[in-house]
Amino acid sequence: MNRYLWLLLLYSLLLIGIGVIASRKVRSAADFYVAGRSLGPGLLFSTLLAANIGASSTVGAAGLGYQYGLSAWWWVGSAGLGSLILAFVIGPRMRRLALGHGFFTFGDFLEWRYNRSVRLLAAALLWLGTLALLAAQLVGVSIILHVVAGISREIGYWMGGIVVIIYFAAGGLHSAARVNSVELAIKLAGFFAALAWALQASGGWTQIAERAASMRVEEAQSASYLSPFGAGPKWIVNYLILLTPSFFISPGLLQKVFGARDDSAVKWGVGLNAIGLLLFAAVPALLGIIAFVHFPNLTDPQDALPTVMVQLLPLPLGMFALAAVFSAEISTCDAILFMLSTSWSNDLYRSVFRPRADSKELLRAGRWAALAGGLAGILLAQYLQSIIGAIALFYGLLVVALFMPLVLGLFSPAPRAPDAVTAMLLAVTAAGLAHLATGGRGWGTLAPPSIGILVSGLVFLVFWGVRRIGASKADIDRADGVKP
Repeated sequence: MNRYLWLLLLYSLLLIGIGVIASRKVRSAADFYVAGRSLGPGLLFSTLLAANIGASSTVGAAGLGYQYGLSAWWWVGSAGLGSLILAFVIGPRMRRLALGHGFFTFGDFLEWRYNRSVRLLAAALLWLGTLALLAAQLVGVSIILHVVAGISREIGYWMGGIVVIIYFAAGGLHSAARVNSVELAIKLAGFFAALAWALQASGGWTQIAERAASMRVEEAQSASYLSPFGAGPKWIVNYLILLTPSFFISPGLLQKVFGARDDSAVKWGVGLNAIGLLLFAAVPALLGIIAFVHFPNLTDPQDALPTVMVQLLPLPLGMFALAAVFSAEISTCDAILFMLSTSWSNDLYRSVFRPRADSKELLRAGRWAALAGGLAGILLAQYLQSIIGAIALFYGLLVVALFMPLVLGLFSPAPRAPDAVTAMLLAVTAAGLAHLATGGRGWGTLAPPSIGILVSGLVFLVFWGVRRIGASKADIDRADGVKP
């Protein structure tokens, strides 16, 4: 067994130990689901940023940097922009509603705002997409372990999955928030140290840029590779539409906001998370470019980050960077298990099968759901190959299904339950058909998720217009003395 694998095993035991110790304070469903609504800005910042820097933000984003250069910034940068909206617009309002009405999950909000049908439809749609998201994170874990430690991809899926299942199922958000603090410190220190060393070992940014430009045959191609806008407006707009809303409507992120102790904790904790994402976005992009300069013939761009760790960094720093990447993947896995377990136990189990379930029964259901969801994600990971593709599938489904029901439901009294159900179904259908008809390219500047959002907005507008016309006719009839 090589030194890299020994390091990961010891580090995994540390994370499990922290999670199990923290779980001793978990006595109720409120502790498991929303950490007793006690998270201050520090813990909220760490658990959000740890969740948001995962496989797609590291392995996937470095792969984009390897292929497209500095334009890869937009993958993580778009998430930072969405987090700003969550911090100052969506988050405080949702936290107050959650506190006032006792919400544990986003599904609680949907049922309160619309009805149970909307809640169940959203839960069913998101369960499918969330499983793909969990599997994508485990693919990232397996890629790192395979390239760096030489173990098979299958063992990598199980190793990452088992670690996160144990510490999350033990204590839910209460445990995850404590573990995430350790993971975040490791990942930020590891990634920035790795970038600093890789830049120095490559002769600095100027030399890297010159070598990258010389390796691109055409002048226009080399210029676009080194520009954050080089991929073109359509590429950037698609990421903005796909990712920016995802980070203020994601049920998992909103449910962590429900655990905040007050509005100030939301603004500071989520806001600092947004700044962290905007700054971190450059790190994987630059590491991907460095990988391209040194290893231009990689068959899979997703190998860019682990290849830099093994081939370019000295052993001690490479091991530290490995722990940072492992932290990134695992911390996002627990955030996804958070969505899966709470959605299943609260939105489906209690809502449909056990409406009178008490706090202890709901706590048990959440733990069993975490176990089942984790195992399902491990099995699905064996059929996925692309991290970015799987993440895009989840974010696309999330944005298309929930953008209009959340935003209009939160800020307007007009939408009703039939509007939301119809909009969700037609929007997902329209986005799916557009994806199939165009091979995922969309039409013009409109990507399939954009088409789905437009259809959803149009449905809400039509329903609102019909009710307005109906109301106007009733007013006229009453004025004329006609009995309705």
